[in-house]
Amino acid sequence: MHADAQTLRKILELERSRGYGDSAVIGGLDRYLERWVGTAPPPSGDAPPAPTSYSALDAGQRQEWVQRMLHWLDDEDQEGPVAAATATATAVDDPLGLSITAIKGMGPRMVPRFRRLGVEQVRDMLYLFPRRHIDYTSRKAIAQLEVGAEQTAVVTVWEMQETTLGGRPSTGAVVGDETGTMRVVWFNQPYLARQIDTNAQVVLSGRVSTYKGVKVFLSPEYEPLTAELVHTGRLIPVYPLTQGLSQRVVRRLVKEAVDRWGRRVPDFLPAEVLQRAHLPRLDVAIREAHYPRDEQAKDEARRRLAFDELFILQLGVLSRRRDFREGAQAHPIPPATETLDAFIGALPFTITGAQRRSLDDIVADLGRDRPMSRLLQGEVGSGKTVVATAALLATAAAGLQGAFMAPTELLAEQHFSTIADIMARAGHSVERGEGMATVCGLLPRPLGIALLHGGMRGSDKERVQHAIAAGEADIVVGTHALIQEQVDFERLGLVVVDEQHRFGVMQRQALRQKGHNPHLLVMTATPIPRSLALTLYGDLDLSVLDELPAGRRAIKTTWREAGERARAYRFVRQQVEEGRQAFIICPLIEESPSIEARAATREYERLSTEVFPQLRLGLLHGRMRPADKEATMRRFRSADIDILVSTPVVEVGIDVPNATVMLIEGADRFGLAQLHQFRGRVGRGQHQSYCILIADDPSPEGRERLDLIERIEDGFALAEEDLRLRGPGEFFGTRQSGLPDLKMARLSDVALLELARSEAIHLFQRDPTLERPEHRPLAAELARSWCDQGAGGEA
Repeated sequence: MHADAQTLRKILELERSRGYGDSAVIGGLDRYLERWVGTAPPPSGDAPPAPTSYSALDAGQRQEWVQRMLHWLDDEDQEGPVAAATATATAVDDPLGLSITAIKGMGPRMVPRFRRLGVEQVRDMLYLFPRRHIDYTSRKAIAQLEVGAEQTAVVTVWEMQETTLGGRPSTGAVVGDETGTMRVVWFNQPYLARQIDTNAQVVLSGRVSTYKGVKVFLSPEYEPLTAELVHTGRLIPVYPLTQGLSQRVVRRLVKEAVDRWGRRVPDFLPAEVLQRAHLPRLDVAIREAHYPRDEQAKDEARRRLAFDELFILQLGVLSRRRDFREGAQAHPIPPATETLDAFIGALPFTITGAQRRSLDDIVADLGRDRPMSRLLQGEVGSGKTVVATAALLATAAAGLQGAFMAPTELLAEQHFSTIADIMARAGHSVERGEGMATVCGLLPRPLGIALLHGGMRGSDKERVQHAIAAGEADIVVGTHALIQEQVDFERLGLVVVDEQHRFGVMQRQALRQKGHNPHLLVMTATPIPRSLALTLYGDLDLSVLDELPAGRRAIKTTWREAGERARAYRFVRQQVEEGRQAFIICPLIEESPSIEARAATREYERLSTEVFPQLRLGLLHGRMRPADKEATMRRFRSADIDILVSTPVVEVGIDVPNATVMLIEGADRFGLAQLHQFRGRVGRGQHQSYCILIADDPSPEGRERLDLIERIEDGFALAEEDLRLRGPGEFFGTRQSGLPDLKMARLSDVALLELARSEAIHLFQRDPTLERPEHRPLAAELARSWCDQGAGGEA
């Protein structure tokens, strides 16, 4: 396998960004360096010698060597012998790594446009797959053309002229064949009058309309009648576009790349896998994915390319699981049975069977000398925080520290309060200060609980950081602030990550590197379909809280169009008059906290003055100061606020049992998972709760989502529907999970996913390091796919 300086640089930069934890390459940097030294061009300068064992170096030595190596690569860049040799070797050994400037017709103005689509190398162009295909294979004579259908006709141009239509410069034409003549119009394309010659034979593909009772081709695709058609007369690819690119330009350049380099794509799948899975060769699949002969060829190509993605993904996940577990020594945490029994017995409710099973699994994992790596998933309100708190308590009882990272300051603050309150019930007394709480009576010594986030005052933050470093804080709850350089744990034993999909891999890794192989528990309230869990979390053991606490009532959900908003407001007012409280969520207009804040503020003012002037309203959004947010939530919890007007900041972590109504404006703007999260904010008390969804002008897709959330209460069933509707990229961004992007695979295709997983496990058991000669192309593809993802940054 060829490994060039550019790839080495990317890997070293990734290693640096991950804190020199030897995690940039699956299997460790030593194995990669051994291959690189054996295949790289001879160095021209004083290259730092490769260490005998990078994994044996301490963090400081690793940093020093990586920095020296990067400086050397900088010196060798551009015109040096390494760059020249690399360019030559790339052209010979890896032609797909060439810049897209090597593609005929790729002018300098086109390059930045394609880069916006993520296309920089020939390989990227080959893998720029169409979003769909238009079927222009139906060729008909003019007399046979049907209005409204996608069709193709081979015609002769009788007349071609520039004209003005609707005040817009356009081109009009008269074309004919042996069955008749018809008009063709291309809006906003007057230049075509000069490009298409009279008496030329052309192929037209598109939709036929009527004008004053006469059939007209409106802005059809066109091209001369040649031996091989690109834009007409076949299954025509429709590519993703960006500003400055048209379908015709992208089709032409992709076709050029496929024709020149498509046959040179090396097939990295072992022959036995191809045979067992009944898959076509890779070069054939790439060609047919762009310009298929027919629907069957297109489907076979998609299946092969989707299998590749899932197979590579599963191999990487299996490797990550092995690397994490093998050779990593964790500090075993005793079960602390008496302490946990006292803690659970002091709770004001009985834990569910699912909570007990999950806690038993976690306690067993903590007791081992290899680090736990477990996912705890469950519905909103299923009791994940209680299970995590018990695990943190067992960690503290063993004299180790636990860190609990949440995605928002509001959620971190609530977790801090909840954990302190739960601990206080099980103990004898609690002392609270700014960012600190001390519980006595639960352990033989005082138990310190700390809160750390970016919105705290500097003096409070320094005091908490000192308590963490000194080991005085046994349990530390916080946001991204926990992974800052100023934060040092004395003896970190357990890391808990809540709503983990909101963090990137590097952020989770950075927190774990605050200790020596601490145990890891990640949690999510987003129910994940089995197929997605197998893919995203193949490196984690799974615990599922599939029971809700006893006495929880189903939340009555209904959606209404804008005309029924006043009726919904009357219902909210009625609930408040009966002593209940309500949420009103403002729609997510744009991905901008400042815009969300303005929208929520305006809605709060309108509701306060025009709709509910007699009631007490509160406002909550992400731009408020932490102290103001906490004050608002405190007033809402104590029933000093009747209606809380909020942005989606309340999606997670708000627990007000007296709130019985969740009214969501612009509900069709949200996904099913988010709507289900909102709904879970109510239904936590003894009274019947309701979720009312208001949609102004929902699309057909929006109506389908609203019908589903109205009909389905079970979060896991809803997640399956959400995955079916949106696909994995939108349902649960693969970038957030640190996995390679999926372009062709559909995780709803469980059969193909399980086939890929089965083949990956079979191969992994026989050759876990992919060192056999027949597996070297696969090892190179695995490294390239996962390295590209890791270096791509965090979402």
